[in-house]
Amino acid sequence: MDLFLRPWLIAICTSLCLSTATIAADMSASAINDRIKPIGNVHIEGTTPSVAAVATSLRTGQVIYDQYCASCHNSGLMGAPKKGDANDWDTRISQGDAVLAKHAIEGFNAMPAKGTCMDCSDEEIVAAINYMIKPN
Repeated sequence: MDLFLRPWLIAICTSLCLSTATIAADMSASAINDRIKPIGNVHIEGTTPSVAAVATSLRTGQVIYDQYCASCHNSGLMGAPKKGDANDWDTRISQGDAVLAKHAIEGFNAMPAKGTCMDCSDEEIVAAINYMIKPN
């Protein structure tokens, strides 16, 4: 094997193995149900659609933070403000709650939209922000 390709293959294989382990880490019934839940409903023309009652409950800011935000905001990865660090958050907070929420929801600089939590509501994202800005 070409010595130039070997490090690249090792890096790719290692990355794939680690990401797969992370995805499969939570094997609780609720986590599995979340991963396999339907993404839509089928309606056949001429029939009356059934409306399923969907219970929606907001996850806490800490739950969202632990699952989606901690990997960057614990260490300050790529300039992310660290959880509870007033110095990191001061300039962001001074822009106002609306701007802070907008940047977290839509994405800003290295921050991906909703911190990659595509099933998070805007309220859950704001709850995660409020959890992060509290002093440790």
